Amino acid sequence: MKKFLRYIALSISVAVGFVSCNNLDLDPTDRYSPAVIWASEASVDTYVLGFYGFMKESAEINDMKQFMDAYSDIIKSSSWNQYNHFYNVALLQESAFTDVNAGPIDCWSSCYNEIKQDNEFLRDAPNYIEKFGEEFINTRMAEIRLVRGYAYFKLMRVYGYDDTAADASIKNGGVVLRTKLDGPEENDKARSTWNDSWDVVIKDLTFAAEHLPISWAGQRRFTKAAAYGLLSRAALYAKRWDVVIKAAKECEKAGGSLAENYADLFSEEKGLGQAENLLIVNYVNAQMTHLGDKFFRPIGDGPSHNKSTLYGAFGPTSELVDSYEMSDGTEFSWEAHGNTPYEGREPRFYATIIYNGMPWEGRTIETFKGGKDGIRPFNDVGAAGSTVTGYYLKKYLIENDNKWEKNGSWHFATIIRYAEVLLNKAEALAEKDWNANRTEALADLNAIRARVGLPSKEVSTLEEFRKLLHHERMVEFAGEGLRYWDIRRWKIAEEVIHGKQAHGCEITRTSEEGVTPATYTYKQIEVDAGRKRIFHDSFYSFSIPIVERSNNKLLGPNNPKW
Repeated sequence: MKKFLRYIALSISVAVGFVSCNNLDLDPTDRYSPAVIWASEASVDTYVLGFYGFMKESAEINDMKQFMDAYSDIIKSSSWNQYNHFYNVALLQESAFTDVNAGPIDCWSSCYNEIKQDNEFLRDAPNYIEKFGEEFINTRMAEIRLVRGYAYFKLMRVYGYDDTAADASIKNGGVVLRTKLDGPEENDKARSTWNDSWDVVIKDLTFAAEHLPISWAGQRRFTKAAAYGLLSRAALYAKRWDVVIKAAKECEKAGGSLAENYADLFSEEKGLGQAENLLIVNYVNAQMTHLGDKFFRPIGDGPSHNKSTLYGAFGPTSELVDSYEMSDGTEFSWEAHGNTPYEGREPRFYATIIYNGMPWEGRTIETFKGGKDGIRPFNDVGAAGSTVTGYYLKKYLIENDNKWEKNGSWHFATIIRYAEVLLNKAEALAEKDWNANRTEALADLNAIRARVGLPSKEVSTLEEFRKLLHHERMVEFAGEGLRYWDIRRWKIAEEVIHGKQAHGCEITRTSEEGVTPATYTYKQIEVDAGRKRIFHDSFYSFSIPIVERSNNKLLGPNNPKW
């Protein structure tokens, strides 16, 4: 049987730094050659590092087609379906998600292709323990099992249906488990249960966490802390509260910690050295790049950046911007703070949002009507070519950098931070036993607030804590791809999205040009062209692809309501 060769042609960076590898001179190059791959530690490592590409593909900004926050309430895409951006199509059009597949977030084939290749390595690796030693083989198997576990996690996140719920209408709500190489006679295979499927995810990530090192001498690869961090995330979706709590504590023991300065986490200069950034993809100037600058930069940057075309493709919504508190912890309101709405806000606001009047690259941002970065109306044909909300996203931009103009964007992408692990633990503690764990859950959540100088919060009920947690996760991880998945797993996406419209801020300058300080009026506007957003309860578990249902006779029933 042919087996695909996996190798790295570029320097790839995952975790906090990079690993540089070259192509192997292999013959033949279209199939897995055990004699060559297992010839030396160096050749095994080159092969193993090829699997890291799956994590790169999972980065929010990898190809800008899966910027998940734009499917939620906090980021608005300014185009209908240009650049293969189907965010508004999915939010505003009934036909985006059908029983054919999961539409723009379908991942069935890509994940199973990855799992097959992972299984090839995991089948053969134990045969080489005598040659390379048990520690070497276990560590490389741990790297592969982290990738396989994450592939199954992605499948469960999209297609998993909780068959343990009291109102469950099917028995097997998991995915098809293929943990070894299946032959043609095993093409037809039933879906497993919700619990059995999550067991595989948790076992893979647990094995990875237990066998990966805390650090790599001279290399930056998957670490123990990163694996425990991903385990805490997966176990949260699986509602395995004890696993979440234990994984979070082990992550801290392995070196996970909060950075002192929130903004440093997204600085190209300082972010790579932060222990909080447990797992990142570090793009490489002129070698491995993305399109972040073209899609995120304020359009007024074009003239000072070699007249580059900028799209203003993603704008934070008022739903997000107005959620950031004032620096003293009081809630923002237009009634109390509307004359100077962007002054005196908490640090996460300034690290995330580009707003009118903000100093930027030697100029002042102008998102007012008619300004250099000004707001334009959204419509369901074409692209606005600018922000449609009055705001831009800052986290993926390197201020005063010009290399992207010629070489492409190279700001790193974060896959998981320790702040998420801490909030995962807080949520698990609360959901496991609010009365017993209230103090510890609040302490973890308030540690996130204390890092940005906000006062602690006190609540008395689990429902109040949930609301507080939802808020903290939204503002802490804005633009990092967690919001859409969070509101789905909390089962509040219908409440947040369905029948709603997103909003922006239309700003009008009332003072003459050149007069300082400038004065403005602010108006909240709807930015969905009059359409109502769509999220049905069937979207909590998307349809298994029709191709798989046609090819696999034992698959079993599709998810409910498809």
